[in-house]
Amino acid sequence: MPEVIFNGPEGRLEGRYKHSRQPNAPVALLLHPHPQHGGTMNNKVVYSMYQLFSRRGYSVLRFNFRGVGRSQGVFDRGEGELSDAAAALDWMQGYNPNAKFCWVAGFSFGAWIGMQLLMRRPEIVGFISISPPANMYDFSFLAPCPASGLIVHGSTDDVVPGAAVAQLVERLAKQKDVVVEMRSVENANHFFADKLDLLEGEVTKYLDERQA
Repeated sequence: MPEVIFNGPEGRLEGRYKHSRQPNAPVALLLHPHPQHGGTMNNKVVYSMYQLFSRRGYSVLRFNFRGVGRSQGVFDRGEGELSDAAAALDWMQGYNPNAKFCWVAGFSFGAWIGMQLLMRRPEIVGFISISPPANMYDFSFLAPCPASGLIVHGSTDDVVPGAAVAQLVERLAKQKDVVVEMRSVENANHFFADKLDLLEGEVTKYLDERQA
C-alpha cells in the first residue's frame, strides 16, 4: 500500500495507491467523508472499499483532500475538493493510460464530491455512493446523471434520513438509459459501525451484476 504524493490545485496531496498486477486493469478512485468532521482517507468505510476494489483487480487510489493529513491547502466547502478529486483522477490515469474503465466511490461528503466528478468526467462508467448527504447538499446537478451506479444507505442512519436518499434515487430513476439502484443495510448507522461486512456484501453483489 505505497504512499504517494501528487500535485493538486493548491499544493501536494497525500494518497495511498495500489497498482493492479493485471495489464490494462480498470481504475477506482475512493473519496473520504467531510474533512471538518474527522474525515480522512483512512476512514473505515473508505478503506473497506479500497480493499474491495483492489481484490477485484482494480488499480485503486484513496487520498486526503486539501488540508487533511499531509495534503496541503485548506478546506474549500466542496469546490476545491472537487478539483482535488479531478487532480487525483488525472494522476491515476497518467499511471494507467490503458485502463479499461474507471469507477468512483465516495462516502458521505465524498459521495457528493464523487457524483459531481461523475458529471465532469465521461470516462467514469459507474459509481458507488455510500450514505450520500442528500439532506445537506444539492444534488440537482445530476441532470441528467451520466452513468449507472449504486447508492447504499443504512436503515438506522440518523445523520441522513432515508426519505431524502429515496427521493434522490427516485429523481434519478426517471432518466433513460441510466439505472441507479438503492440498497439498504439493515440496522446500519451512517458510519456502518459493525456492519462493514454487510456493506461490502451489497457492493460486491452489485459489482458482480455489473460484471465490473
